[in-house]
Amino acid sequence: MSLFGKLRGEFIDIIEWLDPSNDTLAYRFERFQNEIKNGAKLTVRPGQTAVFVNEGQIADVFGPGMYSLTTQNLPILSTLQGWPYGFNSPFKAEVYFFNTKQFTNLKWGTSNPIMLRDADFGVVRVRAYGNYSIRIVDPAALLQELVSTDGLFQVDRVQDHLRNLIVTAFASWLGRSQIPIIDLAAHYRELGEQVRSGIQAEIQNLGIELSGLLIENVSVPETVEQALDKRASMGVLGNMQQYAQYQAANAVEQSAQNPGGGNSALDFGVGMAMGQQLANSFGQQTPHTPQTPPPPPTAQWYMAKNNQQLGPFDLNQLSQQGLTADTLVWRAGLAEWQPAVQVAELASILPPPVAPPIPQPQVARGEWYIFRNGESLGPFNINQLPEQGLSSRTNVRREGETEWVRARDVAELAPLLATLGE
Repeated sequence: MSLFGKLRGEFIDIIEWLDPSNDTLAYRFERFQNEIKNGAKLTVRPGQTAVFVNEGQIADVFGPGMYSLTTQNLPILSTLQGWPYGFNSPFKAEVYFFNTKQFTNLKWGTSNPIMLRDADFGVVRVRAYGNYSIRIVDPAALLQELVSTDGLFQVDRVQDHLRNLIVTAFASWLGRSQIPIIDLAAHYRELGEQVRSGIQAEIQNLGIELSGLLIENVSVPETVEQALDKRASMGVLGNMQQYAQYQAANAVEQSAQNPGGGNSALDFGVGMAMGQQLANSFGQQTPHTPQTPPPPPTAQWYMAKNNQQLGPFDLNQLSQQGLTADTLVWRAGLAEWQPAVQVAELASILPPPVAPPIPQPQVARGEWYIFRNGESLGPFNINQLPEQGLSSRTNVRREGETEWVRARDVAELAPLLATLGE
């Protein structure tokens, strides 16, 4: 190797990263025992961020663009290296590239069934699965919390942790919602957004944002599916007596087409018809006995809780659902949703009103701050300001404001300054 080639190999003059994997969150730029020369070119492509680390401290952060690395655009690194007058020699620093694009179609699902109490089927077990999307919003936090000195940090390193957070939040929200299983499909989008927002703060502490969460399916055991199918079949059949008559008519027609042969359908139809006639005959011979009329139907109530419609409930169940005077309720016959306190029928089950706290006298608070000897003092009321050495040149600000102004520029302080001879 020539002397020129050897020298060229010792210094890095182009820093860039092309991600061939499509699932890498962070990558440490390879520079084995090499130094970055003054004026080297840094290329950060769209969807990337570059972070310079010097001796374990995060120095400079670069967004998309092309940069010539000098003291002018490496202010923090220059300070850490002690180059007050610039540098002309190579320098050493670790460079980490972060993918800030969205990573989509990441899968989540329940590894074990979730036990729920359902109004229609009792205690059931459900499974759920879907997908979610993430992206990096704070590369420095991700570097400190997860990446550390890892030279190649990929999505699978955080997937298990994110999946556990999603499943835990999903199970908690589903248990509190009390949505019937047969109505869950109508709430997939709302449920996904509730779960996403519920764990957003915890994930953002890692420098990652959960940009989307979708629920693809919530399934029940096979036995519950069979019960649902049977209920649907009964709904399709409708009137069982008419169905039996229809089956009997089909059996007679099939028998006429096959004289002399056995016909199981005919046997079924004739059996149903004979059973019906026998029941009618017994009904005619049995003297009619007066029956007690059925009790009047119980009013079915609905209530709004956490922006959800819950119900129907009877009066006793409303109390168990945490009914308060301000809870919105509705039943058949009401024109619109009304606070429970305005419905006379609910007066007996509403909790007694709670007396408000005894009002406390308001204590006057200072509302002025002054800036003196390099520090902010206060708050003071306007009469205390002279005691603090107020003059026309004193910097002041009112409580709630952020900018300091000279006292002479505040019209409200003019009478006070006049008494001070300012």
